[in-house]
Amino acid sequence: MNATLERLRELRQQAGTVAAPAAAAATARPCAALARVPAPRSEVPAHIRRLLGLRERLRLPQPAPALPSPASDRRVPGGEIEDGLYFVEQLTPWADVPPAIDASFGKLGTLAREHLLHFDTETTGLAGGTGTRAFMIGAADWQPEGLRLRQLTITTLTAEVAMLRHFAQWLGPDTVLVSYNGKCYDAPLLNTRYRLARLPSPLSGRPHLDLLHPSRRRWKGRWENCRLGTIERQVLGVVREDDLPGSEAPRAWLDYLRGGSARDLRRVADHNAQDLRSLAALCLHLAT
Repeated sequence: MNATLERLRELRQQAGTVAAPAAAAATARPCAALARVPAPRSEVPAHIRRLLGLRERLRLPQPAPALPSPASDRRVPGGEIEDGLYFVEQLTPWADVPPAIDASFGKLGTLAREHLLHFDTETTGLAGGTGTRAFMIGAADWQPEGLRLRQLTITTLTAEVAMLRHFAQWLGPDTVLVSYNGKCYDAPLLNTRYRLARLPSPLSGRPHLDLLHPSRRRWKGRWENCRLGTIERQVLGVVREDDLPGSEAPRAWLDYLRGGSARDLRRVADHNAQDLRSLAALCLHLAT
């Protein structure tokens, strides 16, 4: 029994001797951590280095982005009649135009030629809605010397109201509108813009001769489609050269607003003028 008790005392003494250095080491460990030398750069994780570098870069003053210099060619078609509103007028000689147009193909009876106003718009998009606006309005009417073409173009958003007011002055009490798909697109779009500008729309309630529908009745299925460009080639013999597609008109106008060249904007005006001449020629063709 005595031998066993003695052995237990020896084991307790040995355990205390081992635990003392371990406790001392545990006590000294926090001090050693405080005195630890920062890890070399190679041991810092890459994502931490990236975050630190980003923070340092954000502290530095950032240079302002350079603005593109305006293009040298900024000539808009026509002359400026109000701030940001340009007007152009031209006369196309035209022979053998009858004084009265038989519009029975459009269910409107006989119309005096001077009452017809062919119109077309170039817009910021084809989706419609309140976000779409016309930046160019073209109109053509018959004069004794031929077909008079007039165009209004805006180069600032604030000039839209002035454009709408000027266009309204072109319509008289007996004006009959002539368009190509204007009943579904151009007229509703302009009505919306007049309403948003809190102006009375001069298009509301007027007779409207939309040439798309009689063209479809006469030539549907004969060619791949009944677009105005197709009717021009197949019926009127018109071949456009260097024509800017209508789908490019929004881009041309926005490029100009951002300081770009006016070259494509002038091509939009040429495209619009040819649309008006084709409208007049197609109306005469359908009336014969």
